[in-house]
Amino acid sequence: MPSGDENAVPPVGTGPAPKPFTVCREDDPVPPALAGAVAALGNFDGVHRGHRTLIEAVREQAGSHPAAVLTFEPHPRAFFAPDQPMFRLTGPRAKEIVFARLGLDGLIVRRFDARLAGTGARDFVEGWLRDELGLSGVVIGHDFHFGRGREGSPGILAELCAEAGLSCRIVPAVSAEPGDAPISSSAIRAALASGDIARANGLLGYRWFVLAQVRHGDKRGRTLGYPTANLALEACGLAHGIYAVRVRLADGRLYDGVASYGRRPTFDDGAPLLEVHLFDFAGDLYGQEVAVEILSYLRGEERFSSAEALIAQMGIDSARARAAIKSDRVPSMLG
Repeated sequence: MPSGDENAVPPVGTGPAPKPFTVCREDDPVPPALAGAVAALGNFDGVHRGHRTLIEAVREQAGSHPAAVLTFEPHPRAFFAPDQPMFRLTGPRAKEIVFARLGLDGLIVRRFDARLAGTGARDFVEGWLRDELGLSGVVIGHDFHFGRGREGSPGILAELCAEAGLSCRIVPAVSAEPGDAPISSSAIRAALASGDIARANGLLGYRWFVLAQVRHGDKRGRTLGYPTANLALEACGLAHGIYAVRVRLADGRLYDGVASYGRRPTFDDGAPLLEVHLFDFAGDLYGQEVAVEILSYLRGEERFSSAEALIAQMGIDSARARAAIKSDRVPSMLG
């Protein structure tokens, strides 16, 4: 990690990134480590296998220049429709973790606001990409649009980049199998919403994970013999049910576990909550940020007639979770 660069950060709990990785957040000036970068442009929600093709192209295209990703916060959809909750697959911190694992030199995050939304296509390329950010080239997907009213298409971007002295590479759509629809964040959201974790993780190319801070709950899990770490997930579209999980603590320790996501119909039908029971763990996690990988969907959420019936089912769920974790071969982005 370069000394003296406060924006250079490794993923939480994973030890050093594979190579020095610099994050330039929102309004910060582009640091020397990313000067003249070739950057993949996009929202990259999920950083799925299609996105990975763009990232591989950036690394090839960059040559002696830094290879980076340029993305936006908030997500443009949230900017244009702030009253419509959006199920984001990867929030800002999760993106940093994933991008740092992919052999890039850095990540540039820029604020998506009225100024950027109203920028014309030519000014987007010449005034913003070239002059303000100092990029030497870009890589985009086949469906990337930009500029005021989405007036800029991939073809227009290529023409404007040529005039501005920037390289431009357009990457075609990527499908999981020949003849399939292109891999998309929407398809992954749909898979998670139906509990099809195998499909979601297959399209991502790694285990989907969430990051959240452990909060105080009603401590009911302790009385049942299954203490849980409780996490509130913002606008999460994951199917309510029981899951096999792996949990990365802030200090890097990794634990297997079983988790419930839902409203706890046996007790209170409250707001959705992710309740994670870590196997073979004893300790206090309150206030810590943890990462939870979702490996397998075990069953749907149920209402039980008694606490005893629920406890018996939790024993069955734990055994099934241990078996699912043992057989899982999907790569992890958490180290």
